[in-house]
Amino acid sequence: MNIALVLLTHNPNEPAGIERSIAALAAGLRELGHHALIIAAGPAATADGEDLLRLQNLTLPRPALEDDLTALLTDPAPVQDEVRQLLTRHKVDLVCWVDAVWGLGYLSPAPPGMATALMVHVPRTDAALYRSLGHQPGRVLTVSAFMIEELAREGVDTSTWAVVPNALMHTLTPPTPAARETLRNCGPVRIVARAEPHKGIAELLKAHPAGLGRPVQIVLAEAGFEYWPGMQNEVINECRELAAGLPAVEILPALPWQEVPAFLADASATVISSTSPETFGNVAAEALSVGTPVVGYGLGHLPALTGPAGRMTALEDGPGVLWQGLTGLLGDRAAYHVASQHGPHQIADHTPAAVANAFLAATIGSPR
Repeated sequence: MNIALVLLTHNPNEPAGIERSIAALAAGLRELGHHALIIAAGPAATADGEDLLRLQNLTLPRPALEDDLTALLTDPAPVQDEVRQLLTRHKVDLVCWVDAVWGLGYLSPAPPGMATALMVHVPRTDAALYRSLGHQPGRVLTVSAFMIEELAREGVDTSTWAVVPNALMHTLTPPTPAARETLRNCGPVRIVARAEPHKGIAELLKAHPAGLGRPVQIVLAEAGFEYWPGMQNEVINECRELAAGLPAVEILPALPWQEVPAFLADASATVISSTSPETFGNVAAEALSVGTPVVGYGLGHLPALTGPAGRMTALEDGPGVLWQGLTGLLGDRAAYHVASQHGPHQIADHTPAAVANAFLAATIGSPR
């Protein structure tokens, strides 16, 4: 099959969950023998591959706001026509709008008769979602049971939606139990997050306990989109200022996708301090894959994703309790190693090929 995934903000190594999940899905589809294309807005990047198609009629600023896209698509006809032409030229059998807005789901510019699917990665009940659903995509996909339940609570009919989880494209062998014990005793706490206020990094730093006794290394990455002008710079600057006054705390720049698992593998644990529900939890999954326990707020899909490999606390208890949960786990040798050993099992089914099979089963009714 020829399958196209439309995500305007997609770029190689984009440090954002949806972009990473789509790259892994495309890799899984190709592994199964299908031709997977990604259609994105310009400008072109040096790392673009032949399967990444750039729209000539749409170039996004970096970072882009949703309002920027709305303004650029005041007259959507040129972009709609170009998308249809690309889909026809590449003989696409199925096109998937990866988001209601950034994936052009609200326009749904598919040629007549072409199979379509819509992905809903984040909770939204706005006009763009209902307009996307109004185009009657062949299937609506989301990333977790949490999303189906959450949107249903908001009044959206999710009864026919299907769950297709995210895949991990880069995996490696976890550290040995002996190496893991060394990390438990003196390894750094490592955190990877997008520079977004709801990731809760500033609040976590403000609650950093005296006498933690180990380094804290935080990767903050800037994505190609933000919610208001300067948002990402504000987050990074605040976190750097807070870290400057704390012993052994570093704010690090973004990492290429393929380096994140190794970075997390050499951590004693990671913290997911998101104050809004994680609809899937890519960073948590990457940590689990290398046996690194996860401490976080019990929101969204995170508790189901981490299972016995995680330690969840209540959001209302605040970030101080996150640190307590972390130090408690690091101080309990037996519990720590049980959590570490469970990690890889929690995400064993999240390979690109397995997720691609789930995608095909949901959209065409029969996996390869």
